[in-house]
Amino acid sequence: MRKEYLYTPGPVAVPPDVLLKLAEPMYHHRSKRFQTIFSEVNAKLKQVYRTANDIITYTASGSGAMEAAIVNFLSPGDKVITINGGKFGERWVNLAKAYGLVQQEVKIAWGSAPDPKEIETLLAADPSIKAVYTQLVETSTGTLYDVQALGAVVAQTPAIFVVDAISGLAADDIPVDAWQVDVCVAGSQKALMIPPGLSFMSVSEKAWALAEKATLPKFYFDARKARKALAKHDTPYTPAHTLIGALNVSLDMILKETIEAVVARHARLAAAVRAGVAALQLPLYSKRPANALTAIETPGMDAEVIKKELDKDGILVAGGQDEAKGKIIRIAMMGYANDADVMNAVSSLEKVLKRVGYAFTPGAGVAAAQASLLGA
Repeated sequence: MRKEYLYTPGPVAVPPDVLLKLAEPMYHHRSKRFQTIFSEVNAKLKQVYRTANDIITYTASGSGAMEAAIVNFLSPGDKVITINGGKFGERWVNLAKAYGLVQQEVKIAWGSAPDPKEIETLLAADPSIKAVYTQLVETSTGTLYDVQALGAVVAQTPAIFVVDAISGLAADDIPVDAWQVDVCVAGSQKALMIPPGLSFMSVSEKAWALAEKATLPKFYFDARKARKALAKHDTPYTPAHTLIGALNVSLDMILKETIEAVVARHARLAAAVRAGVAALQLPLYSKRPANALTAIETPGMDAEVIKKELDKDGILVAGGQDEAKGKIIRIAMMGYANDADVMNAVSSLEKVLKRVGYAFTPGAGVAAAQASLLGA
């Protein structure tokens, strides 16, 4: 019998109460029932984002919200800074190219985080820059960026600060208003604990002012249309209303635990995974590891083989992408995860490492992970 455990950085395991909500009979989306649920969801999302700003919900993956964060605030030929330290920073670069923006691409080594001083220098040299695009967590490398410091730099300029928190929201800390984030995008299938299909975009008043002047083409992703509908607790186009109902349940779970405690739990679980792999003499890929996931190097071994062997045992993790392919596996303790998941992942990794001939002391990783969880 095969039993699967999902430890990928999205999609993540969905809690039973959320699954039960998704199993309820269908109802019509243009109804008072939907408007009530959507109103509740928007209020709860603001608490998770820690923002007073409007949050736009799209029936789209996180990449849809990323595209919305381009087209709603800029015009052809506008200047932007894009920070590229992995596959998802590269997505900002490709979106900027697709819409004819003039970009200064800040390329950083995979596994590294951007230097806020470099961004400050670029902004000071060209006050006409309209926006800075970055990640909170670069999912391809497991790296956490210093969004607080970056936000403080961008806030001193006319530019807006746009953050991809698709993997990071509710896993790594990002109090949106306190950290002066103008636009923050997120996705449903990560620490928010529901299936893929929804994405979110918070918008500050500074960003709305830019939106009034933006002329890039848009239709479905038009945030001003969405804001008008939002005032009536509705959406301009057909919403994934069953997912929104499920999100209402998962947000209740998050807020009952409190967002601060949820972030602390992710930090604790990630620290235990890191302790386990360190005891197995496996280095981390990132110089600034995130809570959301842990990227682990497999020196002398093909990481894709290890990933496939874990899959045979029902342990589903992610591999590396592009230049990291074959070099790393990525394990996430994201969303609906607890201590037992850490122990399961680390003990399963030990079993596979033994199977592929890697030399280590059996039980070392498990013991270290357990000690970390116990606070020893």
